[in-house]
Amino acid sequence: MSSDAPYYRLAGRIFADFSGTIAVPAVLGALSGKWLDERYGTEPLYLLILLTLALVFTGFAIVKKAKKYTVQYESLIKRKS
Repeated sequence: MSSDAPYYRLAGRIFADFSGTIAVPAVLGALSGKWLDERYGTEPLYLLILLTLALVFTGFAIVKKAKKYTVQYESLIKRKS
């Protein structure tokens, strides 16, 4: 096993976690907004509101997760030293 394997595993976890954190709120916001706009005839009001909320949520979630992964990465560096 490569000595870099823990770094690759961490990178894979970060990629998967961030991908979901970005994609899921955007898709849910878009689908929900489109449905609400069609139902109430307010196009594109709800779509824009929900996509904006998804963007804000995603921003906060990414910052929180980045801090968590920074701690994990620094822990890997300390173990390697």
